[in-house]
Amino acid sequence: MKSIRNITLAGLALAVLGLTGCERLPMETKQIGYRGTGMEQVINPRTQAEVDKANVLPVALDPAPAGGPLAKNIYKNVQVLGDLTEGQFNRLMVAMTLWVAPEQGCAYCHNVQNFADDSLYTKIVARRMTQMTQSINAKWQAHVGETGVTCYTCHRGQNLPSKRWFTEPDAQMAGRLLGYDAGQNRAGVEANANASLPYDPYTPYLLQDKEIRVNGSTALPTGNRQSIKQTEWTYALMMHMSQGLGVNCTYCHNTRAVAEWSQSPPQRVTAWHGIRMVREINNEYIVGLTPVHPPNRLGPTGDISKVNCATCHQGVNKPLGGKSMIKDHPELSGGRLTSLVKTPVASAQ
Repeated sequence: MKSIRNITLAGLALAVLGLTGCERLPMETKQIGYRGTGMEQVINPRTQAEVDKANVLPVALDPAPAGGPLAKNIYKNVQVLGDLTEGQFNRLMVAMTLWVAPEQGCAYCHNVQNFADDSLYTKIVARRMTQMTQSINAKWQAHVGETGVTCYTCHRGQNLPSKRWFTEPDAQMAGRLLGYDAGQNRAGVEANANASLPYDPYTPYLLQDKEIRVNGSTALPTGNRQSIKQTEWTYALMMHMSQGLGVNCTYCHNTRAVAEWSQSPPQRVTAWHGIRMVREINNEYIVGLTPVHPPNRLGPTGDISKVNCATCHQGVNKPLGGKSMIKDHPELSGGRLTSLVKTPVASAQ
């Protein structure tokens, strides 16, 4: 009898372990495509409250007084935002402090004995990130729309965005039971949603411009020469995008014709622009700041932390629930509120 009881308990323990990766019912679903296509958005009501809590907008500061001298005529070494009035400039500085360094205050980026001094690397980074934010809002409307972005979109009151990544070092033979892991089959990796897929899909697709598409448009063998290995890398990126935005594959793809652009939802084009926007952010604005960062801010291969889809989205299909902060801070719009720069529409590649 005792042995039977032990076997039963062992069986129950194994069942519990087997279900640890599953989510218990009830779940909420919303149909987003034609009937019969299985295009549904699945929502877990038990985790949605935490996601909503993480995407609450901060209270906007009172507008600056109208008029007044320009910041570049009042302060020294104002290389960006100098055409704002003194009041507008100071209001934005207060907002940026609340968005990025609420605990450290001005001293996080400035030598408070000499605000014109550039000795703190964080000031150099903040200056470049301000230019990046303006560029995103001016150039990438095809992705960010009228909502736009501010420093808070990524930082959420933290010095560093909670969602960022480093290039993974090559796996070493020493200390690994199975030796070289070929860049995949590693447990507990957020990048691929804890699957056995490649664990660094960011470097080839969000830093480099490796080909993402693996679906063929004609019958085999001439229509598709991609390998299963290449497909696994693509799927890893798709898993990241799905998890980062809190959506299913059907948010961007039609299940009956996943590769077909003409049958895909509009969000697929938005995502196409987003991938290219992230590449530009990483290559044009972030990687160049590597030399100014101290070693403790760099990754295991000596690279700087970079952005991916989750950096802004943080679990929702529209960052901060689609609520705009740029209307309260037009100085970060890069001028697009008066002259919008259109990005070319994606081709069906």
